[in-house]
Amino acid sequence: MSEKSDHITLTLNESSSSTSSTTLFGSRNKSLRRSWNQLPRCQRNLIILIVAAVCISFVFLLPSDLVTKSAVNLEGLPFSGHAAVRRNSLGEGHNDDNNAKVISSQGNSADLMHGSALEQNILPAPAPQKQEPQPQSDIENVVNIPQTQRETQQQQQQEQLHIKPIETAQLASILNNDLNNENNINSKHSNNADEDRTAIEAALQDPSSLPASNGVTIEEFLGRIDLKHLPQKQHFHGPNNERQEAVVNAFRHSWEGYKKYAWGHDNLKPMSQSSYDWFGLGLTIIDSLDTMYIMGLEDEFIEARNWVSENLNFDVNRDVNLFEVTIRILGGLLSAYHLSADKVFLKKSIELGNRLLPCFLSPSGIPYSDVNLAALSAHAPKWSPDSSTSEVTTIQLEFRDLSRLTNVSLYESVAHRVNEKVHALEKNNGLVPIFINANTGTFRNYATISLGARGDSYYEYLIKQWIQTGHKGNDFLVSDYIQAIDGVFSQLLKRTPKENHVYIGELINGKEFKPKMDHLTCYLPGTLLLGHHYGMPDAHLLLAKDLLETCYQTYMKQPTQLAPEISYFALTEAEELDIYVKPNDAHNLLRPEFVESLYYFYALTGNRTYQDMGWTIFQAFEKHAKVAHGYSSIGNVKNIFNTRLRDMMESFWLGETLKYFYLLFSNNPKEIDLEKWVFNTEAHPLPIRDN
Repeated sequence: MSEKSDHITLTLNESSSSTSSTTLFGSRNKSLRRSWNQLPRCQRNLIILIVAAVCISFVFLLPSDLVTKSAVNLEGLPFSGHAAVRRNSLGEGHNDDNNAKVISSQGNSADLMHGSALEQNILPAPAPQKQEPQPQSDIENVVNIPQTQRETQQQQQQEQLHIKPIETAQLASILNNDLNNENNINSKHSNNADEDRTAIEAALQDPSSLPASNGVTIEEFLGRIDLKHLPQKQHFHGPNNERQEAVVNAFRHSWEGYKKYAWGHDNLKPMSQSSYDWFGLGLTIIDSLDTMYIMGLEDEFIEARNWVSENLNFDVNRDVNLFEVTIRILGGLLSAYHLSADKVFLKKSIELGNRLLPCFLSPSGIPYSDVNLAALSAHAPKWSPDSSTSEVTTIQLEFRDLSRLTNVSLYESVAHRVNEKVHALEKNNGLVPIFINANTGTFRNYATISLGARGDSYYEYLIKQWIQTGHKGNDFLVSDYIQAIDGVFSQLLKRTPKENHVYIGELINGKEFKPKMDHLTCYLPGTLLLGHHYGMPDAHLLLAKDLLETCYQTYMKQPTQLAPEISYFALTEAEELDIYVKPNDAHNLLRPEFVESLYYFYALTGNRTYQDMGWTIFQAFEKHAKVAHGYSSIGNVKNIFNTRLRDMMESFWLGETLKYFYLLFSNNPKEIDLEKWVFNTEAHPLPIRDN
């Protein structure tokens, strides 16, 4: 992918003073350059030598300890290479290379995150340092950290991370953009919640305009974007082997059923040959856009693109869920824009982003879960005063990307403030309850702690936001992530007594351990491996491998070779099975989480064993979920003769599951380069930036 800038900037000349300032700086620069060029060459060389000698002398005269400290601060990346904290077989933290520590940052990194938002080059991530192989004993004993070690871990996590200072060249670039960027609209990030509230209320007066732009309409903004500010259009070459061809055929079969019986609706009901509307926003079409683009299905993509342009209407008088609409619709539109460089997707992204802003008008800044896109009003869910923790903390990748594309800081500002508020709340060894109140901004007392439903993607977005913004060492998001995984080791991780399956349980009421793991939790092996790729401790890699195997067994132990929605695990040897399924949990919704983890393992290791594991599962879907007009979720994975088809094809089947299968089976592990792209929780790739 090209390293050219992909964000769009725009200037509104508010007064003649800004113009004269730019002219003054331009004239002064020209005058100095002319004077320098008029000097004889020997005089110029002499001046350069004198300046160089002074600089070298200054460096040698510095005290040695000051030079060392400066070098450490400039390094600023404590998670890469040998500076990363490693764990022994019990998960006990110790430090390599001069006792470098991976520790928690209690500081606010918002200024650093947003201060350089003007410069948005997509740069490849630094190559990860090679990790030394761990002995088998480490893998066998990675769980069950003794209670006596927790105080040591917490003490390490409470110290401050090294902060990488803004380099001179970066600062100069920011200043240059401030002075000379003719397209700059809104260059400064607001750290004031009241200012953001005022900006939201103003934006809601006219959602067809760009916020904080003095009335510039979205159409006018799009008209000012020139070719050099468009994303670099991506090119894919279609399937390159039989397995990928099989996945493309599965997508076409699903798409044909959807087109025939549910076109423009949210989901297909393939058996009754009808549709189901959840939000009335064409979820399946938008969720599928980047899948079709990546698969090289040009005709289908153009057809879907035209529907978005002509028929997608957000003026829908019904409540929608902030989280679901953000990850599926906003994420899908943004990803399609980055891949295709088609402005229609950016237009719809901005329109939707504006209509989601009412959620952030809660008293605490924790967003309400439900919003009416037509009435531009938001509220807590009708069934509870609380929002799901995962939902309010799984919108930041998308809102940040929208800010970087429009150079309007408001979207990123309100979403990142949620990070800051959750960061400040008390947690259980980094683990969070699954409910949070938007009015008070606090967690529900005695709520369940889980890495499954309502908790899962909080942890996923901690590490992915850090990756999205250049994986710098000064970010509290990554320290929160490390604390949370340490909490998993000490609070939630166990092995079964006979077959030694590693699994992650739940804490009911925040206290009582329950040996229950949702299929949703099978995203975690891939996320742990991705984090390790960017420098997280080796214990994360060992846990990722063990959990991947456990998730695979939840498939293989069922007669259909499809996993149930929820699995339970034995606590004692007296129990007959190490992994068992209750009747009410035996359904399979065509979920993507385990295929997602297989994809990460293949993409980051190149090991084709993971492709074979995925192929076994794909064939099981073909055998048990395929019907005449698409694919259906099933009600019972425990009986091949009575699977109880449920007549529902969720949008994530096309948007996530089939996309991950396709990428997993590619001959090229880097068909999507994970050092240039980060997938949101709905499998929509967004670019990694350098800040």
